[in-house]
Amino acid sequence: MKSFGAKPYLYPMPTYMIGTYNEDDSVDVMMMAWGGICAEDMVALNLEEDHKTVANLKARKAFTLSVPGTDTLVESDFFGIASGNRVPGKFALSGLHAVKSEKVDAPIVTEYPLTLECEVVEMQEQPYGLRVLGKIVDVLADEKVLDEKGKIDVTKLHAFAFDQMKNGYYALGEQVGTAWRSGTPLMKKASEQK
Repeated sequence: MKSFGAKPYLYPMPTYMIGTYNEDDSVDVMMMAWGGICAEDMVALNLEEDHKTVANLKARKAFTLSVPGTDTLVESDFFGIASGNRVPGKFALSGLHAVKSEKVDAPIVTEYPLTLECEVVEMQEQPYGLRVLGKIVDVLADEKVLDEKGKIDVTKLHAFAFDQMKNGYYALGEQVGTAWRSGTPLMKKASEQK
């Protein structure tokens, strides 16, 4: 095996979109990869303190966390490139649309198929950056990503993951197994050895 040293090389890295409001009530969206679910109804975001999004989180105590689809890859990547501190009106430049959440003081980008509405619970200043803990208040899914039973079908999200090693984006979606079932043959083998 080849050693690469201490690098953040884990795959897949998520591509999540953090939606907040600026002080003038305009929409700010930032792409982030370092974070995710940390409890049944909680998310954790690991951010650098100097982001415009962090100032908005401190002021509004709310955000949305969305999963973008490949149809919005260009706009979503732009939200990761353009800093809200240096590019005022970056959301308007994207051509995407937003509505105000009915549950939290944050915007919902209507083109994103899956959105978690969250309240800031805690902000932890750590040596490695700022950790924001958010409580999930509600989950919204576009009708186009629901199956015939009304459940979210991840294959319809057309989500994409980030590759930290080569800075690529890769489409996700093909089901290759079933959680808590694919490993049952080995569980049977393990129980036979007892």
